[in-house]
Amino acid sequence: MDIKRELVDILEHDARRPVSDIAAMLSCTEDEVKKLMKELVNDGTILEYQTLINWEKLGDTRVTALIEINLAPQREVGFDAVAERIYKFDEVKSVYLMSGSFDLMLVVEGRSLKEIANFVATRLSTIEGVTATSSHFMLKPYKKDGVVITGKEEDHRLVVTP
Repeated sequence: MDIKRELVDILEHDARRPVSDIAAMLSCTEDEVKKLMKELVNDGTILEYQTLINWEKLGDTRVTALIEINLAPQREVGFDAVAERIYKFDEVKSVYLMSGSFDLMLVVEGRSLKEIANFVATRLSTIEGVTATSSHFMLKPYKKDGVVITGKEEDHRLVVTP
């Protein structure tokens, strides 16, 4: 496997791993790892280092919704112009062009169901080209980006044997 690909795989799973550990894993020097990391940032392969947080542990009551959007494509730009307009909203955390029964999938965050509903009704659905929306509210996260968010709950049921 290409050393850059191996480095990216390591960083994707744990961006806080010490450079010395990464160098040992890749059988190269720390300076080589630092140089490769800098190259990957400069060429746009690594866009950002992020932290995955369990907000419930801090008592945060964020609401997350998946919003399906149907669009009327625009001449010569397809869905790109509308997607760009949508991803500029602060409430929108992710935007994906999809195949299937809808065109865009958004991940939207707000402080309440009402706040997200208001965003969809007054700002999102009024955009020219948006023909329909369908909102799905996330109730509980179990796993995100490959990381289990909630520990496995202990099963308190009695064992039943025949």
